[in-house]
Amino acid sequence: MFELLTERLTGIFKQLKGRGRLSENDIQEALKQIRIALLEADVNYKVVKVLLEEIRQQALGQEVLESLTPGQQVIKIVNKELTKLMGEGRRDLNLSGKRPLSVMLVGLQGSGKTTTAGKLAVYLREKGYHPYLVPVDVQRPAAIEQLQKIGEEIDIPVHPSDNTDRAEDICLKALDKARGIGSDILIIDTAGRLHIDEQLMEELLTIRGVIHPDETILVADAMTGQDAVNLAKRFNQNLDITGVILSKMEGDARGGAALSIMAVTNKPIKFVGIGERLDALEPFYPDRMSSRILGMGDILSLIDKAQAEFDQKEAIELASKIKKAEFDLEDFKRQLAYIQRMGSLEQILGMMPGIGQMMKLGRLKADKRELVRFEAIINSMTPEERRNYRIINGPRRKRIAMGSGTRVEDVNRLLRNFAQMKNMLKQFRRGNLRGLSSLVNFS
Repeated sequence: MFELLTERLTGIFKQLKGRGRLSENDIQEALKQIRIALLEADVNYKVVKVLLEEIRQQALGQEVLESLTPGQQVIKIVNKELTKLMGEGRRDLNLSGKRPLSVMLVGLQGSGKTTTAGKLAVYLREKGYHPYLVPVDVQRPAAIEQLQKIGEEIDIPVHPSDNTDRAEDICLKALDKARGIGSDILIIDTAGRLHIDEQLMEELLTIRGVIHPDETILVADAMTGQDAVNLAKRFNQNLDITGVILSKMEGDARGGAALSIMAVTNKPIKFVGIGERLDALEPFYPDRMSSRILGMGDILSLIDKAQAEFDQKEAIELASKIKKAEFDLEDFKRQLAYIQRMGSLEQILGMMPGIGQMMKLGRLKADKRELVRFEAIINSMTPEERRNYRIINGPRRKRIAMGSGTRVEDVNRLLRNFAQMKNMLKQFRRGNLRGLSSLVNFS
Protein backbone atom coordinates (compact mmCIF):
# COMPACT_ATOMS: atom_id res chain seq x y z
CA MET A 1 0.00 0.00 0.00
CA PHE A 2 1.47 3.38 -1.12
CA GLU A 3 4.82 1.65 -1.63
CA LEU A 4 6.08 3.94 -4.39
CA LEU A 5 4.92 7.18 -2.76
CA THR A 6 6.28 6.18 0.64
CA GLU A 7 9.65 5.33 -0.88
CA ARG A 8 9.92 8.71 -2.62
CA LEU A 9 8.80 10.77 0.38
CA THR A 10 11.04 8.84 2.77
CA GLY A 11 14.05 9.68 0.60
CA ILE A 12 13.12 13.39 0.47
CA PHE A 13 12.67 13.64 4.24
CA LYS A 14 15.87 11.73 4.92
CA GLN A 15 17.80 14.47 3.13
CA LEU A 16 16.00 17.18 5.11
CA LYS A 17 16.61 15.50 8.46
CA GLY A 18 20.31 15.22 7.67
CA ARG A 19 20.72 19.02 7.78
CA GLY A 20 21.01 21.08 10.92
CA ARG A 21 19.64 24.18 9.22
CA LEU A 22 17.30 24.64 6.27
CA SER A 23 17.33 27.62 3.92
CA GLU A 24 14.39 28.76 1.83
CA ASN A 25 16.09 27.19 -1.19
CA ASP A 26 16.30 23.84 0.65
CA ILE A 27 12.58 23.90 1.39
CA GLN A 28 11.67 25.02 -2.14
CA GLU A 29 13.70 22.13 -3.58
CA ALA A 30 12.05 19.67 -1.17
CA LEU A 31 8.60 20.93 -2.15
CA LYS A 32 9.49 20.50 -5.80
CA GLN A 33 10.46 16.87 -5.14
CA ILE A 34 7.26 16.29 -3.10
CA ARG A 35 5.23 17.69 -6.00
CA ILE A 36 6.86 15.25 -8.43
CA ALA A 37 6.29 12.35 -6.03
CA LEU A 38 2.59 13.19 -5.61
CA LEU A 39 2.00 13.57 -9.33
CA GLU A 40 3.77 10.28 -10.00
CA ALA A 41 1.45 8.76 -7.38
CA ASP A 42 -1.46 9.87 -9.60
CA VAL A 43 -2.75 12.47 -7.16
CA ASN A 44 -5.07 15.00 -8.82
CA TYR A 45 -2.93 17.91 -10.04
CA LYS A 46 -5.31 20.55 -8.61
CA VAL A 47 -5.17 18.81 -5.26
CA VAL A 48 -1.35 18.77 -5.41
CA LYS A 49 -1.27 22.50 -6.15
CA VAL A 50 -3.46 23.40 -3.15
CA LEU A 51 -1.66 20.97 -0.83
CA LEU A 52 1.81 22.28 -1.67
CA GLU A 53 0.73 25.88 -1.18
CA GLU A 54 -0.53 25.02 2.32
CA ILE A 55 2.74 23.24 3.13
CA ARG A 56 4.85 26.06 1.62
CA GLN A 57 3.21 28.79 3.71
CA GLN A 58 3.91 26.92 6.93
CA ALA A 59 7.32 25.47 6.02
CA LEU A 60 8.76 28.89 5.15
CA GLY A 61 7.76 30.30 8.54
CA GLN A 62 10.27 31.25 11.22
CA GLU A 63 9.22 28.29 13.39
CA VAL A 64 10.72 25.90 10.82
CA LEU A 65 13.64 27.95 9.51
CA GLU A 66 14.95 28.70 13.02
CA SER A 67 14.15 25.32 14.52
CA LEU A 68 16.90 23.03 15.82
CA THR A 69 15.12 20.15 14.05
CA PRO A 70 13.76 21.77 10.86
CA GLY A 71 13.49 18.50 8.95
CA GLN A 72 11.20 17.05 11.61
CA GLN A 73 9.11 20.22 11.57
CA VAL A 74 8.58 19.92 7.81
CA ILE A 75 7.53 16.26 8.17
CA LYS A 76 5.09 17.29 10.90
CA ILE A 77 3.54 19.89 8.58
CA VAL A 78 3.25 17.45 5.67
CA ASN A 79 1.66 14.86 7.96
CA LYS A 80 -0.90 17.40 9.20
CA GLU A 81 -1.78 18.60 5.70
CA LEU A 82 -2.08 15.09 4.26
CA THR A 83 -4.44 14.20 7.10
CA LYS A 84 -6.52 17.32 6.45
CA LEU A 85 -6.58 16.50 2.72
CA MET A 86 -8.10 13.06 3.38
CA GLY A 87 -10.75 14.37 5.74
CA GLU A 88 -9.03 14.70 9.14
CA GLY A 89 -11.32 12.56 11.33
CA ARG A 90 -12.89 9.12 10.95
CA ARG A 91 -16.31 9.21 9.24
CA ASP A 92 -18.31 6.13 10.16
CA LEU A 93 -21.60 5.02 8.63
CA ASN A 94 -24.57 7.12 9.66
CA LEU A 95 -26.93 4.46 10.98
CA SER A 96 -29.14 6.45 13.32
CA GLY A 97 -32.37 6.11 11.29
CA LYS A 98 -35.41 3.91 11.69
CA ARG A 99 -34.83 0.16 11.55
CA PRO A 100 -34.40 -1.66 9.31
CA LEU A 101 -31.64 0.61 8.01
CA SER A 102 -30.26 0.34 4.49
CA VAL A 103 -26.88 0.81 2.83
CA MET A 104 -26.90 1.03 -0.96
CA LEU A 105 -23.64 0.05 -2.67
CA VAL A 106 -23.05 1.50 -6.14
CA GLY A 107 -20.15 1.32 -8.58
CA LEU A 108 -18.88 -0.02 -11.87
CA GLN A 109 -18.64 -3.68 -12.78
CA GLY A 110 -15.36 -5.17 -11.57
CA SER A 111 -14.82 -2.73 -8.72
CA GLY A 112 -15.34 -5.44 -6.09
CA LYS A 113 -18.83 -4.29 -5.11
CA THR A 114 -20.32 -7.73 -4.41
CA THR A 115 -17.34 -8.88 -2.35
CA THR A 116 -17.41 -5.56 -0.49
CA ALA A 117 -21.08 -6.19 0.35
CA GLY A 118 -20.01 -9.38 2.12
CA LYS A 119 -17.13 -7.65 3.89
CA LEU A 120 -19.41 -4.85 5.08
CA ALA A 121 -21.90 -7.44 6.37
CA VAL A 122 -19.13 -9.08 8.44
CA TYR A 123 -18.06 -5.68 9.79
CA LEU A 124 -21.61 -4.70 10.77
CA ARG A 125 -22.27 -8.07 12.41
CA GLU A 126 -19.22 -7.53 14.59
CA LYS A 127 -20.77 -4.18 15.58
CA GLY A 128 -23.92 -5.95 16.79
CA TYR A 129 -26.14 -5.55 13.71
CA HIS A 130 -28.06 -8.32 11.92
CA PRO A 131 -27.37 -7.62 8.23
CA TYR A 132 -29.44 -8.84 5.30
CA LEU A 133 -27.74 -9.02 1.90
CA VAL A 134 -29.88 -7.97 -1.06
CA PRO A 135 -28.66 -8.70 -4.63
CA VAL A 136 -30.40 -6.47 -7.16
CA ASP A 137 -27.99 -6.85 -10.06
CA VAL A 138 -30.33 -8.62 -12.46
CA GLN A 139 -28.15 -7.77 -15.48
CA ARG A 140 -24.84 -9.50 -14.80
CA PRO A 141 -24.93 -13.29 -15.21
CA ALA A 142 -24.49 -15.15 -11.90
CA ALA A 143 -24.34 -11.90 -9.86
CA ILE A 144 -27.15 -13.07 -7.57
CA GLU A 145 -25.53 -16.51 -7.17
CA GLN A 146 -22.20 -14.87 -6.28
CA LEU A 147 -23.71 -12.95 -3.37
CA GLN A 148 -25.64 -16.04 -2.23
CA LYS A 149 -22.38 -17.99 -2.13
CA ILE A 150 -20.71 -15.22 -0.09
CA GLY A 151 -23.69 -15.19 2.28
CA GLU A 152 -23.35 -18.93 2.86
CA GLU A 153 -19.63 -18.55 3.53
CA ILE A 154 -20.12 -15.87 6.21
CA ASP A 155 -23.44 -17.26 7.50
CA ILE A 156 -25.46 -14.11 6.74
CA PRO A 157 -28.92 -14.33 5.10
CA VAL A 158 -29.29 -13.32 1.45
CA HIS A 159 -32.58 -12.27 -0.11
CA PRO A 160 -33.82 -14.80 -2.70
CA SER A 161 -33.81 -12.34 -5.61
CA ASP A 162 -35.17 -13.26 -9.03
CA ASN A 163 -33.62 -12.16 -12.33
CA THR A 164 -37.08 -11.53 -13.76
CA ASP A 165 -38.00 -8.93 -11.10
CA ARG A 166 -37.26 -5.23 -11.35
CA ALA A 167 -34.54 -3.99 -9.01
CA GLU A 168 -36.87 -1.64 -7.10
CA ASP A 169 -39.42 -4.47 -6.55
CA ILE A 170 -36.68 -6.70 -5.15
CA CYS A 171 -35.75 -3.95 -2.67
CA LEU A 172 -39.35 -3.55 -1.44
CA LYS A 173 -39.76 -7.31 -0.98
CA ALA A 174 -36.40 -7.47 0.80
CA LEU A 175 -37.48 -4.70 3.17
CA ASP A 176 -40.57 -6.68 4.22
CA LYS A 177 -38.56 -9.88 4.50
CA ALA A 178 -35.93 -8.21 6.68
CA ARG A 179 -38.61 -7.06 9.12
CA GLY A 180 -39.99 -10.59 9.25
CA ILE A 181 -36.68 -12.30 10.05
CA GLY A 182 -35.43 -9.65 12.48
CA SER A 183 -32.67 -8.17 10.31
CA ASP A 184 -31.99 -4.53 11.13
CA ILE A 185 -29.89 -3.43 8.15
CA LEU A 186 -30.08 -4.12 4.42
CA ILE A 187 -26.92 -4.11 2.32
CA ILE A 188 -28.07 -3.59 -1.28
CA ASP A 189 -25.70 -4.79 -4.00
CA THR A 190 -26.79 -2.85 -7.07
CA ALA A 191 -26.03 -3.43 -10.73
CA GLY A 192 -22.84 -2.16 -12.33
CA ARG A 193 -21.65 -1.46 -15.86
CA LEU A 194 -18.26 -1.32 -17.51
CA HIS A 195 -18.89 2.41 -17.94
CA ILE A 196 -21.37 4.91 -16.49
CA ASP A 197 -24.45 5.20 -18.67
CA GLU A 198 -27.86 6.83 -18.44
CA GLN A 199 -29.71 3.55 -17.97
CA LEU A 200 -27.58 2.65 -14.93
CA MET A 201 -28.13 6.02 -13.29
CA GLU A 202 -31.87 5.87 -13.89
CA GLU A 203 -32.04 2.44 -12.23
CA LEU A 204 -30.00 3.60 -9.23
CA LEU A 205 -32.11 6.75 -8.83
CA THR A 206 -35.28 4.62 -8.93
CA ILE A 207 -33.93 2.29 -6.23
CA ARG A 208 -32.92 5.24 -4.10
CA GLY A 209 -36.36 6.82 -4.49
CA VAL A 210 -38.05 3.61 -3.36
CA ILE A 211 -35.78 2.50 -0.52
CA HIS A 212 -34.52 5.90 0.76
CA PRO A 213 -31.15 4.44 1.89
CA ASP A 214 -29.44 5.73 5.02
CA GLU A 215 -26.13 5.53 3.15
CA THR A 216 -25.31 5.54 -0.57
CA ILE A 217 -21.75 4.29 -0.81
CA LEU A 218 -19.61 4.19 -3.95
CA VAL A 219 -17.27 1.20 -4.20
CA ALA A 220 -14.25 2.26 -6.29
CA ASP A 221 -11.12 0.35 -7.27
CA ALA A 222 -8.17 2.13 -5.63
CA MET A 223 -5.76 0.74 -8.21
CA THR A 224 -7.37 2.82 -10.97
CA GLY A 225 -6.06 6.06 -9.42
CA GLN A 226 -7.50 9.15 -11.11
CA ASP A 227 -10.15 7.04 -12.85
CA ALA A 228 -11.53 6.23 -9.39
CA VAL A 229 -11.53 9.95 -8.52
CA ASN A 230 -13.36 10.88 -11.74
CA LEU A 231 -15.80 8.04 -11.11
CA ALA A 232 -16.52 9.32 -7.60
CA LYS A 233 -17.10 12.81 -8.99
CA ARG A 234 -19.65 11.60 -11.56
CA PHE A 235 -21.51 9.30 -9.17
CA ASN A 236 -21.65 12.11 -6.64
CA GLN A 237 -23.08 14.53 -9.21
CA ASN A 238 -25.84 12.07 -10.14
CA LEU A 239 -26.61 10.34 -6.84
CA ASP A 240 -25.22 12.60 -4.11
CA ILE A 241 -23.30 9.72 -2.53
CA THR A 242 -22.62 9.80 1.22
CA GLY A 243 -19.19 8.19 1.10
CA VAL A 244 -16.70 5.92 -0.64
CA ILE A 245 -15.21 2.49 -0.02
CA LEU A 246 -11.87 2.04 -1.77
CA SER A 247 -11.43 -1.61 -2.71
CA LYS A 248 -8.15 -3.38 -3.55
CA MET A 249 -6.06 -0.94 -1.49
CA GLU A 250 -3.50 -3.66 -0.77
CA GLY A 251 -2.49 -3.52 -4.43
CA ASP A 252 -2.34 0.29 -4.69
CA ALA A 253 1.35 1.26 -4.70
CA ARG A 254 0.61 4.88 -5.61
CA GLY A 255 -2.25 6.21 -3.46
CA GLY A 256 -3.65 8.83 -5.82
CA ALA A 257 -7.29 7.90 -5.23
CA ALA A 258 -7.06 7.95 -1.43
CA LEU A 259 -5.34 11.33 -1.47
CA SER A 260 -7.70 12.96 -3.98
CA ILE A 261 -11.28 11.77 -3.47
CA MET A 262 -12.21 13.82 -0.41
CA ALA A 263 -10.75 17.01 -1.89
CA VAL A 264 -12.49 16.54 -5.26
CA THR A 265 -15.93 15.34 -4.09
CA ASN A 266 -16.10 16.56 -0.49
CA LYS A 267 -17.34 13.07 0.38
CA PRO A 268 -15.37 10.94 2.85
CA ILE A 269 -13.67 7.61 2.35
CA LYS A 270 -15.37 5.43 4.98
CA PHE A 271 -13.63 2.06 4.50
CA VAL A 272 -10.79 0.47 2.56
CA GLY A 273 -10.60 -3.11 1.32
CA ILE A 274 -7.17 -4.56 2.08
CA GLY A 275 -7.34 -8.15 0.84
CA GLU A 276 -9.45 -10.94 -0.58
CA ARG A 277 -10.60 -12.34 2.76
CA LEU A 278 -14.13 -11.39 3.77
CA ASP A 279 -12.89 -9.81 6.98
CA ALA A 280 -10.37 -7.64 5.10
CA LEU A 281 -12.23 -4.35 5.44
CA GLU A 282 -10.76 -1.53 7.53
CA PRO A 283 -12.35 1.71 8.73
CA PHE A 284 -10.56 4.63 7.07
CA TYR A 285 -8.65 6.94 9.43
CA PRO A 286 -7.00 9.86 7.58
CA ASP A 287 -4.38 10.42 10.30
CA ARG A 288 -3.37 6.76 10.34
CA MET A 289 -3.24 6.62 6.55
CA SER A 290 -1.02 9.69 6.48
CA SER A 291 1.35 7.99 8.92
CA ARG A 292 1.53 4.94 6.66
CA ILE A 293 2.23 7.09 3.60
CA LEU A 294 5.08 8.84 5.40
CA GLY A 295 6.60 5.52 6.51
CA MET A 296 5.76 6.15 10.16
CA GLY A 297 3.68 2.97 10.59
CA ASP A 298 0.19 2.59 11.99
CA ILE A 299 0.37 1.22 15.51
CA LEU A 300 -3.25 2.16 16.36
CA SER A 301 -4.68 0.03 13.55
CA LEU A 302 -2.36 -2.79 14.58
CA ILE A 303 -3.74 -2.60 18.13
CA ASP A 304 -7.30 -2.58 16.75
CA LYS A 305 -6.55 -5.77 14.85
CA ALA A 306 -5.01 -7.36 17.93
CA GLN A 307 -7.96 -6.38 20.10
CA ALA A 308 -10.34 -8.06 17.67
CA GLU A 309 -8.43 -11.35 17.84
CA PHE A 310 -6.95 -11.55 21.35
CA ASP A 311 -8.99 -13.05 24.14
CA GLN A 312 -9.00 -10.55 27.02
CA LYS A 313 -8.78 -13.24 29.71
CA GLU A 314 -5.83 -14.91 27.98
CA ALA A 315 -4.15 -11.51 27.55
CA ILE A 316 -4.35 -10.90 31.30
CA GLU A 317 -2.96 -14.38 32.01
CA LEU A 318 -0.14 -13.73 29.53
CA ALA A 319 0.74 -10.45 31.24
CA SER A 320 0.89 -12.28 34.57
CA LYS A 321 3.18 -14.97 33.11
CA ILE A 322 5.52 -12.37 31.65
CA LYS A 323 5.58 -10.59 35.00
CA LYS A 324 6.68 -13.83 36.67
CA ALA A 325 9.03 -14.77 33.80
CA GLU A 326 6.92 -17.88 33.10
CA PHE A 327 6.26 -17.25 29.38
CA ASP A 328 6.82 -20.63 27.65
CA LEU A 329 6.58 -22.18 24.19
CA GLU A 330 2.91 -23.05 24.68
CA ASP A 331 2.18 -19.35 25.20
CA PHE A 332 4.35 -18.56 22.19
CA LYS A 333 2.33 -20.97 20.01
CA ARG A 334 -0.89 -19.31 21.10
CA GLN A 335 0.45 -15.90 20.06
CA LEU A 336 1.48 -17.29 16.65
CA ALA A 337 -2.11 -18.45 16.12
CA TYR A 338 -3.41 -14.97 16.97
CA ILE A 339 -0.99 -13.35 14.51
CA GLN A 340 -2.09 -15.70 11.71
CA ARG A 341 -5.73 -14.79 12.32
CA MET A 342 -4.96 -11.06 12.12
CA GLY A 343 -4.42 -11.29 8.36
CA SER A 344 -1.49 -10.84 6.01
CA LEU A 345 1.83 -10.90 7.86
CA GLU A 346 3.20 -8.38 5.38
CA GLN A 347 0.35 -5.97 6.20
CA ILE A 348 0.82 -6.46 9.94
CA LEU A 349 4.56 -5.78 9.76
CA GLY A 350 3.91 -2.82 7.45
CA MET A 351 1.97 -1.12 10.25
CA MET A 352 5.06 -1.07 12.46
CA PRO A 353 7.25 2.07 12.17
CA GLY A 354 10.31 1.48 10.01
CA ILE A 355 9.50 -2.17 9.27
CA GLY A 356 7.88 -1.43 5.90
CA GLN A 357 11.04 0.24 4.64
CA MET A 358 13.18 -2.67 5.90
CA MET A 359 10.98 -5.07 3.94
CA LYS A 360 11.33 -2.86 0.86
CA LEU A 361 15.13 -2.93 1.16
CA GLY A 362 15.11 -6.72 1.55
CA ARG A 363 16.39 -6.66 5.13
CA LEU A 364 13.26 -8.38 6.42
CA LYS A 365 10.99 -10.91 4.76
CA ALA A 366 7.35 -11.46 5.70
CA ASP A 367 6.99 -15.23 5.26
CA LYS A 368 3.83 -16.58 6.86
CA ARG A 369 5.07 -20.10 6.14
CA GLU A 370 7.66 -19.54 8.84
CA LEU A 371 4.86 -19.14 11.41
CA VAL A 372 3.27 -22.37 10.19
CA ARG A 373 6.62 -24.18 10.53
CA PHE A 374 7.13 -22.82 14.05
CA GLU A 375 3.67 -23.99 15.08
CA ALA A 376 4.32 -27.49 13.68
CA ILE A 377 7.63 -27.66 15.57
CA ILE A 378 6.02 -26.70 18.89
CA ASN A 379 3.22 -29.24 18.30
CA SER A 380 5.90 -31.92 17.93
CA MET A 381 7.30 -31.16 21.40
CA THR A 382 6.27 -32.85 24.64
CA PRO A 383 4.46 -30.76 27.30
CA GLU A 384 7.65 -30.79 29.36
CA GLU A 385 9.72 -29.45 26.45
CA ARG A 386 7.21 -26.66 25.86
CA ARG A 387 7.42 -25.64 29.51
CA ASN A 388 11.24 -25.76 29.62
CA TYR A 389 12.94 -25.32 26.26
CA ARG A 390 16.41 -25.63 27.85
CA ILE A 391 16.08 -29.43 28.11
CA ILE A 392 15.83 -29.74 24.32
CA ASN A 393 19.22 -31.28 23.49
CA GLY A 394 20.56 -32.67 20.22
CA PRO A 395 18.59 -35.98 20.15
CA ARG A 396 15.40 -34.20 21.15
CA ARG A 397 15.89 -31.66 18.36
CA LYS A 398 16.26 -34.43 15.79
CA ARG A 399 13.07 -36.11 17.06
CA ILE A 400 11.13 -32.82 17.01
CA ALA A 401 12.33 -32.04 13.47
CA MET A 402 11.33 -35.49 12.22
CA GLY A 403 7.92 -35.30 13.92
CA SER A 404 7.15 -31.85 12.47
CA GLY A 405 8.42 -32.53 8.96
CA THR A 406 11.08 -29.81 9.29
CA ARG A 407 14.87 -29.63 9.60
CA VAL A 408 16.99 -29.44 12.75
CA GLU A 409 18.06 -25.98 11.53
CA ASP A 410 14.41 -24.88 11.70
CA VAL A 411 14.13 -26.15 15.28
CA ASN A 412 17.35 -24.36 16.20
CA ARG A 413 16.07 -21.11 14.68
CA LEU A 414 12.79 -21.31 16.61
CA LEU A 415 14.59 -21.96 19.91
CA ARG A 416 17.08 -19.17 19.22
CA ASN A 417 14.28 -16.70 18.41
CA PHE A 418 12.32 -17.74 21.49
CA ALA A 419 15.38 -17.37 23.74
CA GLN A 420 15.98 -13.86 22.33
CA MET A 421 12.33 -12.97 22.93
CA LYS A 422 12.52 -14.23 26.51
CA ASN A 423 15.61 -12.14 27.09
CA MET A 424 13.99 -9.03 25.62
CA LEU A 425 10.88 -9.53 27.75
CA LYS A 426 13.04 -9.96 30.82
CA GLN A 427 14.88 -6.68 30.13
CA PHE A 428 11.64 -4.88 29.34
CA ARG A 429 10.05 -6.27 32.51
CA ARG A 430 12.84 -4.80 34.60
CA GLY A 431 12.65 -1.43 32.90
CA ASN A 432 8.97 -0.90 32.29
CA LEU A 433 6.72 -3.69 33.53
CA ARG A 434 3.76 -1.38 33.98
CA GLY A 435 3.95 -0.29 30.34
CA LEU A 436 4.12 -3.90 29.12
CA SER A 437 1.12 -4.92 31.21
CA SER A 438 -0.97 -2.08 29.82
CA LEU A 439 0.12 -2.99 26.27
CA VAL A 440 -0.79 -6.66 26.66
CA ASN A 441 -4.12 -5.73 28.25
CA PHE A 442 -4.74 -3.06 25.59
CA SER A 443 -5.83 -0.63 28.31
